[in-house]
Amino acid sequence: QVQLVESGGGLVQAGGSLRLSCAASGSIFSINAMRWYRQAPGKQRELVATITSGSNTNYADSVKGRFTISRDNAKNTLYLQMNSLKPEDTAVYYCNADVTTRAIRTSNYWGQGTQVTVSS
Repeated sequence: QVQLVESGGGLVQAGGSLRLSCAASGSIFSINAMRWYRQAPGKQRELVATITSGSNTNYADSVKGRFTISRDNAKNTLYLQMNSLKPEDTAVYYCNADVTTRAIRTSNYWGQGTQVTVSS
């Protein structure tokens, strides 16, 4: 199967930066679109950013100009560079990916999440 493991979360002051990583491993043939979601306490999970296999990107309005999504296809790794962080960015951040396995079956996978806390 396929595993997605996030890292890089933590506590940062407002205005600071963090870089999240998501490493995919397992029976991977190819990885298609990859995404970052986040879920704040008491709120629904929301889509933060998407990157296609061709590296086209899309962002939620709330993070445009502050966050940058990128990927390293050779390492099967997804990144989220977060700058100018605000307290409202506090959430658990989840990696999500559409992965085609070596059995040539495409499924959607989630990581376990990493906590980002921004203090004011």
